[in-house]
Amino acid sequence: MVTSFPPRSSRPHGRLRILLASGAAAFALAAGSVVPGNPLAPAPQEAQADEGGSTLTVAVAQSVDSLSPFLAQRLVSTSIHRLMYDYLTNYDAKDSHTIPGLATAWEASPDKLTWTYTIRDDSKWSDGEKATAEDAAWTFNTMMTDEGAGTSNGSFVANFKKVTAPSPDKLVIELKQPQATMTALDVPIVPKHVWEKVGDFSKFNNDTKFPIVGNGPFILTDYKVDSYVKLKANKDFWRGAPKFDELVFRYYKDQDAAVAALRKGEVSFVAGSPSLTPAQADALKSAENIKVNDAPGRRFYALATNPGAQTKDGKKFGDGHTALLDQKVRQALFMAVDRTTIIDKVFQGHAIEGEGYIPPRYDSYFWKPTAEQKLAHDPAKAGALLDEAGYKKNSAGKRTGKDGKPLDFRILCHATDPNDKAIGKYLQEWWGDLGVGLKVDCRDNVSDPWYAGEYDLAFDGWSVNPDPDFVMSIHTCAALPAKAKETAQTDNFICDKQYDELYAKQLAEYDPAKRADLVKQMESRLYDLGYMNVMAYPNAVEAYRTDQIKSITTMPSDGGNIYGQDGYWSWWSAVPAAGASGDSSDGGSSTGVLVGVGIAVVVLAGGGLLFAMRRRSTAEDRE
Repeated sequence: MVTSFPPRSSRPHGRLRILLASGAAAFALAAGSVVPGNPLAPAPQEAQADEGGSTLTVAVAQSVDSLSPFLAQRLVSTSIHRLMYDYLTNYDAKDSHTIPGLATAWEASPDKLTWTYTIRDDSKWSDGEKATAEDAAWTFNTMMTDEGAGTSNGSFVANFKKVTAPSPDKLVIELKQPQATMTALDVPIVPKHVWEKVGDFSKFNNDTKFPIVGNGPFILTDYKVDSYVKLKANKDFWRGAPKFDELVFRYYKDQDAAVAALRKGEVSFVAGSPSLTPAQADALKSAENIKVNDAPGRRFYALATNPGAQTKDGKKFGDGHTALLDQKVRQALFMAVDRTTIIDKVFQGHAIEGEGYIPPRYDSYFWKPTAEQKLAHDPAKAGALLDEAGYKKNSAGKRTGKDGKPLDFRILCHATDPNDKAIGKYLQEWWGDLGVGLKVDCRDNVSDPWYAGEYDLAFDGWSVNPDPDFVMSIHTCAALPAKAKETAQTDNFICDKQYDELYAKQLAEYDPAKRADLVKQMESRLYDLGYMNVMAYPNAVEAYRTDQIKSITTMPSDGGNIYGQDGYWSWWSAVPAAGASGDSSDGGSSTGVLVGVGIAVVVLAGGGLLFAMRRRSTAEDRE
């Protein structure tokens, strides 16, 4: 699922960020079947490995927003939920096509309005209870009927008419209209017998009793706010037990401190926020017993403008600059951005120039603007657009409106993200040449001003999953908050009738090629609206110790990312190096990244704030 400033897989840089697709799942559907600061102190003794056990410690730059899968928005949180709970289906590590999860098979009725899933009989909850279709039915029904429970993933069930479990191994979902995401429902299934005791889902963070009952490859055993999350291997996981006995996610506010911890062997893996800086990566490449993984990522990095924060019933709130409601002003700002400089100077080649909303990794949905449509770097034209919009330069070279006030903006920046800070300086220079002022407002907590609509622009971005629906849904009118300043699924308060019409069409389209075309039309509409402008697709730049991790699976397996996958393959597959115990032990050597999942999977015949949202995350919110 996903995260960026606002919410969801992934979020927005402090935003929710998230999803998109390889198209393989769609084929199965068509077949109808189957700032810098000091790091927090190292985790206390309770977060260390048991005597003699192997521990894989992951340094992360995000803190957990909620351990409740109904509330979690940040990438670190949703990634942990993939380890704790099974989903109906999963994505293959090689090419992201749909494979079995809690469900071993699925079939659609001829009219595609009824879907029947066969639930496996070899999955059980960590308290010994068997996982059944009733758990899945209860999870979906709760999301359908409780607003709090639908906070994170409500868009997946908005079109559900009825969900039943006629038998322990049969789940039936009836739809109001055809829905193309039925083999890509990125929703953690929770144990009914545990969660039915919860009162207020909007306030329950799932952090009151440990270990937490789950049926995924790992069981969460301990948690300390803004410090660590500790999990142990689920020896009874149906796909097979993980190779490491324990998995610890340790939070570092300062990325340099996390890299230093990797060098010392205090952690096994570092992902960055969201990636290592080029300087950090280059330095680590020559370090002993450290492997740097630099691969095309599943994220985009963007500029977002405040389109006028509003609720679902149209009530306006916030204090976004009214000049940004003028499309010419937005386009002028974007045309003054030199993306080549951003790629070369900030990312130093560890990214490619941004264009559409979906990264090129998902080629079925990757879109590029036409030559006439593209807002290419052109400062002269940008200045002309501002003139046309009524913001001309005065004798001091400053743009002013008809009221004589100077054209000055604020941009929300994640204090922990070095890219935000570096690009912010460039924007001050480029926009300054236009006569536009810019204050770069870097904060540890970008969530509050974002949800309150108290910003002009913001650095945004999402991790994109193998199905486009969720990441596209966050820009629909339905994703707006019910009340002002509340957490909602919306990324940037965008509400456009034409976009909504396209969204509804793609959701109901089962033909992969036709659906991909509709998604591209949505990307084109977003581009033309100009409230969001993608600047780059950053690589996933991360590193791990080869004297602690012998091999680990990337996604895709042929040169992909390790952290923040659409699945649990990395941590589930990781093999301890000889003699590794989770600290700076000397044993073992590296074999690099393991290509392939190395597991047998069944190929289906026939085809394929809400209270918990304390902060809006760093660079990778939602998965």
